[in-house]
Amino acid sequence: MIIKMTNKDEKFYEYMGRLFGSRLVEKQTNDRIYDDDSKEWYIYLEEDKVVAFVSISKNVIKNIYTTKEKYLEEILNQIKEENHITYSIVTKSYAEIYEKCGFKISKNQDYKNFVLVYTEEKK
Repeated sequence: MIIKMTNKDEKFYEYMGRLFGSRLVEKQTNDRIYDDDSKEWYIYLEEDKVVAFVSISKNVIKNIYTTKEKYLEEILNQIKEENHITYSIVTKSYAEIYEKCGFKISKNQDYKNFVLVYTEEKK
């Protein structure tokens, strides 16, 4: 089940708290996860446990994490239906999943651990 939350929602930290500062998440994504006020979170729950999430702010993806490819695919497909994602620098770890979900990946960027993805170019 995918739920949408912000850090103002009552159960947000109950679900997400253990993931902030998690070395496991940081190692897998090469990214640190922060609970900024401007982010909306798409959280995939399985038996009330977070198994994947994506945060966005102003049509830009900020953070991504998943334990299984299928969870991230479902979240990204929902995000694409609800948002026009502009240039987002995201972890390279899930590059194949981004492409599978129809996101474009810029080949002109040279980041070591990240890629630039989008569904819609900035005007």
